[in-house]
Amino acid sequence: MADLLIELFSEEIPARMQARAGEDLKKRMTDGLVEAGLTYAGAHALTTPRRLTLAIEDLLEHSPTVREERKGPKVGAPDKAIEGFLRGAGVSRDQLEERDTPKGAVYFATIEKPGRPAAEIIAEVLEDTIRNFPWPKSMRWGAGSLRWVRPLHSILCLLSREDGSEVVALDIDGIKSGDSTAGHRFMAPARFSVTGFEDYAAKLKRAFVELDPKEREAAIWQDATNQAFASGLEVVDDKGLLTEVAGLVEWPVVLMGSIDAEFLDLPPEVLQTSMKEHQKFFSVKNPKTGRIEKFITVANRETADDGATILAGNQKVLSARLADAKFFWENDLRIAKSEVGMEGWLESLSNVTFHNKLGTQAARIDRIAALAREIAPVVGADADLAEQAAKVAKADLSSEMVYEFPELQGLMGRYYAEAAGLPQEVANACQLHYSPLGPSDEVPTEPVSVAVALADKIDTLTGFWAIDEKPTGSKDPYALRRAALGVIRLVLENDVRVSLKEVFANAYEGADAENLLSFFHDRLKVFLRDQGIRHDVIDACIAMEGNDDLTLLVKRARALEEFMSSEDGGNLLQGFKRANNILSQAEEKDGVEYSYGADKKFIEDPAETALFDALAAGEGAISSAIEAEDFAAAMGGMAALRAPVDAFFEAVQVNSDNSVVRRNRLNLLSQIRKVCGQVADLSRIEG
Repeated sequence: MADLLIELFSEEIPARMQARAGEDLKKRMTDGLVEAGLTYAGAHALTTPRRLTLAIEDLLEHSPTVREERKGPKVGAPDKAIEGFLRGAGVSRDQLEERDTPKGAVYFATIEKPGRPAAEIIAEVLEDTIRNFPWPKSMRWGAGSLRWVRPLHSILCLLSREDGSEVVALDIDGIKSGDSTAGHRFMAPARFSVTGFEDYAAKLKRAFVELDPKEREAAIWQDATNQAFASGLEVVDDKGLLTEVAGLVEWPVVLMGSIDAEFLDLPPEVLQTSMKEHQKFFSVKNPKTGRIEKFITVANRETADDGATILAGNQKVLSARLADAKFFWENDLRIAKSEVGMEGWLESLSNVTFHNKLGTQAARIDRIAALAREIAPVVGADADLAEQAAKVAKADLSSEMVYEFPELQGLMGRYYAEAAGLPQEVANACQLHYSPLGPSDEVPTEPVSVAVALADKIDTLTGFWAIDEKPTGSKDPYALRRAALGVIRLVLENDVRVSLKEVFANAYEGADAENLLSFFHDRLKVFLRDQGIRHDVIDACIAMEGNDDLTLLVKRARALEEFMSSEDGGNLLQGFKRANNILSQAEEKDGVEYSYGADKKFIEDPAETALFDALAAGEGAISSAIEAEDFAAAMGGMAALRAPVDAFFEAVQVNSDNSVVRRNRLNLLSQIRKVCGQVADLSRIEG
């Protein structure tokens, strides 16, 4: 057994590509080695801005010899057929073996593929991996044909054993493999040799390179939070930024700087976004006031002045950036507070195309406002406020701040609406009407915000349905699945009772409401499956009337799921299926429908009487419970049928020789189907 160490050393790899590149290197190498017969005990990939590293433990040093038996043509077959088989198998005629088979004598060839040294296989797999590496973007440099994300400088490829190590020979466009690497670009640029992974990692650490990206993240966060805590402040958590910054440095040095006083009154979100997007700075806030007062930057080297020069330069650049943000903020506020107010921004949206088949943003805003007014009474919102909020909710798209930082849309709308003196409900709707943006995003609960958020998403969905731009397979360029999930969460978490088909019909003209509702049902299945509700239970409830009232549908599904998980539910389902199967077969055979109800005077067995009475009592109780939307009570009524249904099938033969008795019993089975069918279509439930 041997350990394999690979390092691909290059110019700086973009941070966003590093994690995926490490996994791609690991997968392509291990898949290739295993396919060639080299198994291993473990493998892990590590990345820094300048290197992709792969360590594989306990790798076989020689692939095993493989013997394969291949069946050929029949004995006596034409010479051309036999010669073709010999070429394909790589054997001579005297190596063939004749064997008797049920179809006569047949030639067989035993092909032996000798094993190969690990180094030979590694060189082939690594060259193929490098030449065909799946970078999102790559470049070619110099006179060679190799493409890499940035110029590739060196390849370290080393097989290590207890008695020493050997370089796996490889030459790609003049880049020859070796046993050496380089440390930090500035603090330890000299190259040095290594003997294995442990030696490699230890020497890199001494050369100011932290190889593990998770270790770099932990070091950055610990130093940042410690420095902030020492000043009575706290770092704003941002996992994405932390991962990105860890991919920009090999030796992180955390520095905390101050923001000029003239910028401290900017909205904290503006400060945070500007520093993150332009400078990759962490925001440091005062927990007492919520204001962003300082920033954290991460340098890639230690300096004699402990980073003072780096920090001064960063503060200078930051001040210039924040001066722009302050200008945008003050200019936007001036417009919002003017007589024209936010409505002035709406005029420019008439020149902004939302979609070439769906018109401008201004036309879309008019549709959303009309729809929000219609939805408002359903969600308990004031119709005038809902319409007003819908009209100004997207006005900030024309503001300078949102033009510079699109991710602040909605949030800036709230600030500008407040500055314009609009009602707080309107301002809140400006910020929240995009929500929820994902499965973990909070759902608005203020009625006006709910009305506008629903109108916004439903207009999007009906519009794209009307122009037949629906999601296909894994493609969903307009995020329509996310919009549908947003509507589902808004409806369910706010207990909204509304007929979606009616709302769809009053939204964008030409949308196929039935087809769109089916799309919603598919999204609902995914949503409820994550909550433990089976797809067949949902299907059974979707088959019922009122399936476009999602709140009612989910209430029914949850009660049915709980009932079907009980002993009574499982047994009653079996009884229902038995009754339904017997009844369906009889109706097909007889060419009639048994749906007129049983007559008590034709009953012969006490079990029939008990079932007849139970169904008569249960039908009324279940019907009343369903009408009152008390599904727990309806399931209780279903549970009461379990015993008489079981007793009926134990005591009674449905297909009696007496045709009158048989017909009466089949009509009794139809009552089981009818009574149970008030709750859900149990025929759709598996089991």
